[in-house]
Amino acid sequence: MPATVEPTSVGPTPVEAASVEAASVDASVEPGRDGSAPSDVPAAQTLRPHAEDAFAAELAALAAQDDRPRPARWRLSPWAVALYLLGGTLPDGTVITPKYVGPRRIVEVAVTTLATDRALLLLGVPGTAKTWLSEHLAAAVSGDSTLLVQGTAGTPEEAIRYGWNYARLLARGPSRDALVPSPVMRAMAEGRTARVEELTRIPADVQDSLITILSEKTLPIPELGEEVQAVRGFNLIATANDRDRGVNELSSALRRRFNTVVLPLPETPEAEVEIVARRVDQIGRSLDLPAVPEGVDEIRRVVTVFRELRDGVTADGRTKLKSPSGTLSTAEAISVVTNGLALAAHFGDGVLRAGDVAAGILGAVVRDPAADRVVWQEYLETVVRERDGWQDFYRACREVTE
Repeated sequence: MPATVEPTSVGPTPVEAASVEAASVDASVEPGRDGSAPSDVPAAQTLRPHAEDAFAAELAALAAQDDRPRPARWRLSPWAVALYLLGGTLPDGTVITPKYVGPRRIVEVAVTTLATDRALLLLGVPGTAKTWLSEHLAAAVSGDSTLLVQGTAGTPEEAIRYGWNYARLLARGPSRDALVPSPVMRAMAEGRTARVEELTRIPADVQDSLITILSEKTLPIPELGEEVQAVRGFNLIATANDRDRGVNELSSALRRRFNTVVLPLPETPEAEVEIVARRVDQIGRSLDLPAVPEGVDEIRRVVTVFRELRDGVTADGRTKLKSPSGTLSTAEAISVVTNGLALAAHFGDGVLRAGDVAAGILGAVVRDPAADRVVWQEYLETVVRERDGWQDFYRACREVTE
């Protein structure tokens, strides 16, 4: 029988001790969450703070007023996690800003899944806020969204299980000192939430290294004749792209270990405009860009163009359209508007106008230079040209298209 490593609440676990020592951090410096020396840059000055840092005040206010039952090692109750994600007002008047704009039931199912022993798979087309939602879920549940494995075609098994400090491995042989825990192993030992991004981008044999972790809640270390058992509070959130079907599809054995929640595209133009405006405002504040309200009309036009081309029909349902090869997601709309705001700030009068977003829209729509350019030109001439109040937009788009 393999020896069982059972983390306790007193002192560091063996995994934590090995992680800190392997990092060779001076004892006088408190290590960061990833075992490295902490940055001396305040969170307010970082380009993109982690969710638990950016919304620390809201999380603290929720924790202070949350009197509902909390699962083991959760920072908030499931009810408070859902409130953090969907937004609302606390009894003391504290406003919780929405992090996800979409069906409430989707959020409730996702949060409830994490309170069970089932892992959560967020599935959807590009730009449906899968990564954004997984980060905020981990921040609200564990207070730490950084236990992350980024899936790519080159992701090795060590990224999910564990690796080795080869200098120590050669000097001392297999030992706890030479072991380098993965984010998933750390989450198991600490009772936190791990994240795996773009699961279907990871090779199938590496994906399946999650099966034992998710079913048995253990991670064997055969080189040491030991295993790490997950403590209460551990769970895992994975994201996958609907468009990646056929790349590295999940095995049926692995898929059974997940509860799958499909994230839809925004149902209405108003909802999508709200999402784009909110995210652009957040990004713009970190970049000292102009306020979003001054450009809300252009945001609405960008969203309208993306939705019509994505759906293959105009908003009034009268004209069928050809759809380009790209996804034209909400995330791409956010990127187009953010870039337009930067143009307006640095090369304009600070107000978002049609000319500021035209080039970005062209780049998002025309991915295939031959086929997509035809789709775009037909849309300009048959829809945009004839639409009341869109003449400035038409001229700006024609200028960058020709």
